[in-house]
Amino acid sequence: QVQLVESGGGSVQAGGSRRLSCVSSVSPSSFCSMGWFRPTSAKSRVGVAVINSDGSTKYAESVKGRFTISHDKRKDTLYLEMNSLKIEDTGTYYCAADRLYCLVDKPMRSRMDYWGEGALVTISS
Repeated sequence: QVQLVESGGGSVQAGGSRRLSCVSSVSPSSFCSMGWFRPTSAKSRVGVAVINSDGSTKYAESVKGRFTISHDKRKDTLYLEMNSLKIEDTGTYYCAADRLYCLVDKPMRSRMDYWGEGALVTISS
């Protein structure tokens, strides 16, 4: 069973930075893509930043230039570096992975094979 465990959530002031980590129980090379998602409703999540196994990336317009997604395959870890944080960035960030669907090359979707429990990030003024 694949497990994804996020860490790095917490409170930060607007304009500050935060780095989220997601440790996978299997190598990121096992997935076509991984990403960070936020909920848009009780049942839906939207991709914030995604990365294919080849290192190519894609970002939501709202975070372009401020967030950076990366993975360290030696540590089986996915990262999300968040800079210039805004109050509207507040929310729970979920790490997700999919074995076959390469999100960078295809339309974004919220249906992924594996999900973490989420990490709450709260931005204050």
